[in-house]
Amino acid sequence: MVWSNRCMKALILAVGAGSFFCAVPAMADKIPNRVAVFSFLDKVTARISSKAIPLNTTVIFGSLKVTPRACFTRPPTEEPKTTTFVEVDDQKLDGTTQRIFSGWMLAQSPGLNAVEHPVYDVWLTDCQKPAAVAAPVAAATPADGAEPAADDAQPVVKHHVKRQ
Repeated sequence: MVWSNRCMKALILAVGAGSFFCAVPAMADKIPNRVAVFSFLDKVTARISSKAIPLNTTVIFGSLKVTPRACFTRPPTEEPKTTTFVEVDDQKLDGTTQRIFSGWMLAQSPGLNAVEHPVYDVWLTDCQKPAAVAAPVAAATPADGAEPAADDAQPVVKHHVKRQ
């Protein structure tokens, strides 16, 4: 069988495009968590400690105030990738506070986005307590068009995030 130039090009493009789409891994949804786990190093005493910090809660370590805002992991079937968005403030001797870090930290690459401080090191090690994802509630109306009974009503739950 003799292949024309046009047919060969079409075949090469089709095979190339197919292999390109096959090579792209499926991206799994990230899992939100309620607790970020950090390790802290005091460079003066050479002590390392670990603290589990609930999101939007500030924990003080030496002169640092650490506040995680989000913490995400991937499903166990995916390549590990644990990330957190964190704000780190330094309490100065004169009572003022200076933001020294605000950004994403990666547990698998602790040196990539590190907190730079002369006395302390802070890095993310894990996320814990996956947030429960509520299934969407569809507003159901009876088939005959009647209003639902009062006992069928769902309570409204409001979540308040306390900022510090």
